Amino acid sequence: MSYDKQILMILTEAGERGVSVQTIAKHVYNMNCTFFFQPDYEEIRSYVQQYLLRNSKSSQSLIESTGRRGYYRLNTTGSADAQQMLLQFREEHEEKEEEKSQQDLSLNLFD
Repeated sequence: MSYDKQILMILTEAGERGVSVQTIAKHVYNMNCTFFFQPDYEEIRSYVQQYLLRNSKSSQSLIESTGRRGYYRLNTTGSADAQQMLLQFREEHEEKEEEKSQQDLSLNLFD
């Protein structure tokens, strides 16, 4: 998964309150760390910051600033793409909850 998609997924989960650049960078960093590879945190933070600034310039953009310095969210009022992304995320989240709610009917060996 590319950094761009990961950033959008994090912003989708954050909701209306938004999330800081530093928090997004930490999440992206943790999503890409493996046992054999650890990316450079400063490179990821710089990429996230540039991506958010670049994609929050126009009123029709997918990302907008919350008004607090360094906090961003999805632009759900001005962007149809952001609204569609939220709907897709909610559907996926509901499907996962349905899978989790299935009751475990297996026998317990230690009773």
